[in-house]
This record gives sequence, structure tokens and C-alpha cells, in this order.
Amino acid sequence: MKPFIYDLEYVKEQSKKELFKVVSLFAGGGGSSTGYRLAGGKVLAINEFIPAAQEVYSKNYPDTHIFKQDVRKLTGQMILEKLNLKIGELDILDGSPPCSSFSMAGKREKGWGETKKYSDSEQRTDDLFFEYARILKEVQPKVFIAENVKGLVMGESANLLGGEQMGLFGEHKNTIFHTLVNAGYNVRYKVLNAAHYGVPQARERTIFIGVRKDFDVQITYPEINKNFISVFDAIDGVVPDEFGKMSDLQLEIYDLQKYGESMYECGKRIKRKLSGTTRHKSHKDKPSNTINTSPEIWHYSEKRTLAINEVVRLSTFPTDYYLGDKFTKKWERLGRAVPPVMMKAVASHVYNTILSKLPDKAKRGDF
Repeated sequence: MKPFIYDLEYVKEQSKKELFKVVSLFAGGGGSSTGYRLAGGKVLAINEFIPAAQEVYSKNYPDTHIFKQDVRKLTGQMILEKLNLKIGELDILDGSPPCSSFSMAGKREKGWGETKKYSDSEQRTDDLFFEYARILKEVQPKVFIAENVKGLVMGESANLLGGEQMGLFGEHKNTIFHTLVNAGYNVRYKVLNAAHYGVPQARERTIFIGVRKDFDVQITYPEINKNFISVFDAIDGVVPDEFGKMSDLQLEIYDLQKYGESMYECGKRIKRKLSGTTRHKSHKDKPSNTINTSPEIWHYSEKRTLAINEVVRLSTFPTDYYLGDKFTKKWERLGRAVPPVMMKAVASHVYNTILSKLPDKAKRGDF
């Protein structure tokens, strides 16, 4: 299966279709926004707090308004007034609340409620889904789509997420799920693997879809495609631009590693104490492991990290997408992003099965 290779001009041409309108919270450098545009949507505005991400977004999409304040200081009324929209008129409210608090990597719940380093800022991240729900309730879009890590549905995080049943004693009433339901929506969530949607990367993410309760529409998810794109398929023929060097220890271990095996796993196998659960040699004939925020994935046959333009391919970004000036920051922007082609699949499915099926009164935004 061949990768989908495209540039920013193609994205902007697709967006001119204006099949639906989107506002994106926690938009980062524009991964999900690019996916909505590829699906024929128009992104009216975004919210992003991190200056480096704001710069990346504005360089690629200079005509899109950016609400630059902390989401805790943003209100639905501010969004509606800026965009001259009525309550209920927006098609989709998108959001990817920062998810490090729920990631399977790290200490997870031990740091909940604390202010921690996130990108170039210090902030609490485990409460941001509730800020998203607050704005959702104030704006009342027809549909919302939210994204988070797979870890949100596992372990202690699952208690914060909540289930579809309230429980005998209402113990789920303050969970993320029921806060979204109480904002006025029928809600589903499902873990999707980006590799099933045309992305040469095995990136699992929890995707929430909500439809306003005044619409009688079933929520479904796009069908998976089991014909994945391998790392080789994606980057074969790419002339590497910027890449990182490996340490002497990493160079020593490289030849001992199996494809896709982390330093830690390799150390256990060869009975040496090695750290690095995310540092590994990519598997030539499989999708890449999840691209994280640090340059720790190595080429399958060359002793170096993957190059930025190779990671762009594995993340399904436009080939000419501006990512910043520094190697590590470019990698971080890609590691934090929703793969655009994955979000295109979700957004196209939502448009085809929900938004396009609404009665004319709803399509006009009457509420």
C-alpha cells in the first residue's frame, strides 16, 4: 500500500469545499486541523496556548484566527462573538486536551492535580478535558470530536473517564464521559489505531464523537483498513534532511537489536541493563512505532535517528509543512500531533454519516 503524499496547496484546495465548519481547541501545530481541511472542512479558528505551536500554526495557516490564551480563560461566548456565530450553529468543535497525565509512559495518576512541565510551559493537564466540556456546553456545536491517548481508558485513568452506565449510586457523575453527556450530547469513544487509516505509524488514540441530543443520528466509526503502510513504503527514496546522531552505547547496541525492539527490551534479552523503552530501531516492513516527542526512533538500516522529512511521512503531514527552526522542536511538534490522514478519515466519516444527514433546519444552524 502506497503512502498518501501531498503538500499544503492541496490541503488548501480541499478546504475550499467548505463542507463543514470547525473550531479546534488545543490545536497544537495543526495536525487535526490539517485532517479536517483534507476532509473538505473549513477551520474557522483555533485555540493554542504554547507560543512555539502558535508560530508553527500561523506560518502554515496565516488566515486562521488563533485564540492564544490559556483555555481556562477562554469562553464559548468569546468564540461565538469573534466568529459571528449563534449558539448551536457551529458544525464541529474539535479538541485534543494535552494528554501526558493519562499516558502509559510515566507516573500517570501520581502527578494528577499538580502543575508540571508541558512543552515550553508549566501547567496542570489532567483537568483540561473538563475545560473542553465547559466550552462545548457554551457553544453547543452539532458534533464534537475529541482525541486523547489510549491510556485514558486504562487503569486509574478509566475511573476518571467513566463508563456509559452511571452506576447504581451515580458514582460516575463527575467523570469525563458524563460531563460530556451532561453538556447535551450522545457520546461514544473508541480506541483507534492510526495504522488502520492510512498512517504508516502504529499510534493508538481514544477518539470521542458526540452528537447533540436533539439529533436522532447514530454514532459510528470509519471501517478499518488492514492493508497497512510500512516504514519502508513511507520513506523509501526520501533523501534525509535533519537527523540526530546516536551515542556510542546506542551504536554498540544497534547491531544487537531486533527490529522494533526498544533498548530496554534488548537489554533484557542480552542480559545487560539498558534504559530506554521508546528508543528503538524501526521495523522496515511494519508501520512505525508511535512517534513520541523526542528523537528516539532509529532508521532500520542506517545508524542514525530518522530524519525530520522521514518523520513527516510517517506522521502524514504535508511535505512542505513548516515545523519550526530547531531539530528537537520539529520532532516535538510531530510527536504531539494527531496524524492528519487519521483525522481526515474520522472527519469524512462524521460528515458523511452525521452532518450530511441532518435536516435542512439543522444544517442552517437553527437550534
